[in-house]
Amino acid sequence: MNKVNNNKTILITGVAGFIGSNLADRCLKEGYRVIGIDNLSYGVKEQIPEGVEFHQLDIRSQEIYPLFTQEIDAVYHLAAKNCIADCQIDPLETSDINVTGTVNVFEASRRGQVDKVIYAESSALYEGSSLLPTPESEVSPQSFYSVSKLAGMVFAEAYQRFFGLRMTALRYFCVYGPRQDYRRTIPPVMSAFIIKLLQSEQPTIFGTGEKRRDFIYVDDINDFHLKCLDDPRTDGKVFNLGSGVSYSVSEIFAKISEILHSDISPIYEKDLQGEAQETLADITSAKNLGWVPKVTLEEGLLNSIEYIKRNVLVKQ
Repeated sequence: MNKVNNNKTILITGVAGFIGSNLADRCLKEGYRVIGIDNLSYGVKEQIPEGVEFHQLDIRSQEIYPLFTQEIDAVYHLAAKNCIADCQIDPLETSDINVTGTVNVFEASRRGQVDKVIYAESSALYEGSSLLPTPESEVSPQSFYSVSKLAGMVFAEAYQRFFGLRMTALRYFCVYGPRQDYRRTIPPVMSAFIIKLLQSEQPTIFGTGEKRRDFIYVDDINDFHLKCLDDPRTDGKVFNLGSGVSYSVSEIFAKISEILHSDISPIYEKDLQGEAQETLADITSAKNLGWVPKVTLEEGLLNSIEYIKRNVLVKQ
């Protein structure tokens, strides 16, 4: 059994999701007590690590309030509706979850006098920007998903301004790794490519494959998550979390094909609306605090492939 790390307790919303479950796993290994919230509409209960004090609740409900107390050293608010295609189809639910739900988590934190809230924004906030690499100041949302994240950002600023709630905002770029959500209407490219090629099927590329993305491995993200707990320089700030390197979708497909020794060609379909042509993070602010991405693309892909072989394909 882990020795509790200074008796610190953290609460994670979206604990059954990709990033949330990985963060919970990491925190348990570091010795933290972990309380988790998820309504399981997108998350998968089997992904919640053993040792998490799990509560199946909706972030939009006031039933979550009793879990937010002064005993909580930090809340990681990760729960969201985050598939851009799904958000475009249903902006009302997108707003309900990503705006109303987020404000409810902030309010629960305020009422419970939680020490700090670390919450997920998104690199989608930069969809309309042409400045690359993109610094945190270049906010230009286009899709309904990114607009909902902008609303959350404005509410966070208000909670800091009026109530003094300690906040840190994290703008994830394309996070990948074990437990990545392959069940989405349109799955993330890495999981989608790996699963299809392992099944000897043709993956789908939307558009020409020339869109470029900044991919960051989930373990690197969690390094910064933990830094936010103990480094007061993160208070009241927003940080890009990416690798600072971009790859085209075609380059990612070629790399996965090379690792898997596959000669299967992709299927090309109509491009998706509302997506940026390229994402590339300016990670100067995070690096100034001593954080640097450590996991190479090849190492991250190998880990992802091994996880999918062991945990995904055997269940299909």
